[in-house]
Amino acid sequence: MKLHDRIAGYRRLRDQALWRLLAADHAPELVGLLQTLLHDADRRLPASALHERLQHHLDAINASDLPRELPRTAPAYIAHWLSQGFLERRLPEGASEEEYELSAAAAQAVRFIGGLSARRQAATESRLSLVIQQVAQLAEQTDTDPASRLQALQAERDRIDAEMERVRSGKVDAINGQRALERTREIIQLADELVEDFRRVRDDFERLNREFRERIIDDDAQRGELLDRLFEGVDVIGESDAGRSFQAFWNLLNNVEQSIQLDNAMETLLSRNFARRLQRDERVLLRGFTGVMLERGSQVRDVMQHFVRGLRGFVQSRGYLEQRHLNQLLKQAQAEALQLRDETAAGRRTPFILPLTSARLRSLSQWRLHDPRHARVDGNVERSGGAMISLDSVGELVAQSEINFRGLKRDIHGLLASRDQLSIAQVLDAHPAEQGLGSIIGFLSLATRHGVVSEGGTEDVSWQGGDGQWRHARIPLVWFTKEKRHELA
Repeated sequence: MKLHDRIAGYRRLRDQALWRLLAADHAPELVGLLQTLLHDADRRLPASALHERLQHHLDAINASDLPRELPRTAPAYIAHWLSQGFLERRLPEGASEEEYELSAAAAQAVRFIGGLSARRQAATESRLSLVIQQVAQLAEQTDTDPASRLQALQAERDRIDAEMERVRSGKVDAINGQRALERTREIIQLADELVEDFRRVRDDFERLNREFRERIIDDDAQRGELLDRLFEGVDVIGESDAGRSFQAFWNLLNNVEQSIQLDNAMETLLSRNFARRLQRDERVLLRGFTGVMLERGSQVRDVMQHFVRGLRGFVQSRGYLEQRHLNQLLKQAQAEALQLRDETAAGRRTPFILPLTSARLRSLSQWRLHDPRHARVDGNVERSGGAMISLDSVGELVAQSEINFRGLKRDIHGLLASRDQLSIAQVLDAHPAEQGLGSIIGFLSLATRHGVVSEGGTEDVSWQGGDGQWRHARIPLVWFTKEKRHELA
């Protein structure tokens, strides 16, 4: 690689999260916090637990004799780390709050810094032996010549036969404790990196999911083929290189015979004397290696299946058509804006008004709980005061009725002999309505001709019908006066 290409590549790496974390002003404190919170013991924490633990560590750091202070609060640091790509957050299905974990870049930075501080012999016999074994095994497995393959197998059988003969004679060659310890730590490092690789695999699936969706929406050339495969039920994520690689790994991990063999080998390894010189976290990693691998692998597999279902539903629901239409509108608006760029100044007012969408922010204390008692319908029934009989309707009622006006006039005339004025209700108190509603209509008819109407006034009257039921009505208030008594004679 040429020098300027290498420098350009490093410039790109410098903009990524791993380099940003290592180059941060408070890098020692940040790496230490991230490692303590999300690397050593717990690889994933709920939001509330992370906030609480981080604030506790921040208070401890600021109260200590360390030369630097961390002035931000725990929520501010977490928000900053999310924006910088040091943290990732997810909402697991069925969970009540989000969970945080290190990003792949941050985990790699933590391992890198941890490797610098750990005392480790780089050029060891175990590492060279591991490389030799892997190279020899790969050369053998890629050999397609039957003759050379048989020759290699024959040599391996001769070596095994010779080893078995030495064992039968009581000569057992075992590596010493120091070499065994080195090899064990090489295995631990490899296993730890393998566990962390799951996050990188998950990131690959997320990238694939995003690329497929973008291709369906934007790429006219490859859209048809991809849609055909999705409609045919093809698992495009599982058929990708990352998907096939993970599926092969998953099949091997779930092989019962291999799992039993691995667990037995781990237990045997941990029972050796040299294993006592391992650190506690190293023994924990070896003892729980299979379980951790299955847990992390299952999570990655769930993510992959989630993306597969989501991508298939995105296509079958035709949701991509709306996305594509929206994308076309955005591109059209952008193209038209570019055309008008030279004609319209940036500060010039346009005749268009674009209201900004916004959400009204309200504090939680402003909300009131719904009380269903307030929405309950009052079941009480108010008694009606009676129907209103207007003077305008009296004419029609009189025309349709046969009313004894002579008897009504006589009753009023008689009462006015001793009173100055009378209302219809007062007349009815003295002379009940013998004709029922007809008497009421008759009194009102007489009032329009011989009485004085009170503007806006009303009164309630009652009478007993021929069926014995009392009835009520609200009628205009009219007065029969003594001055017009002679008109009723």
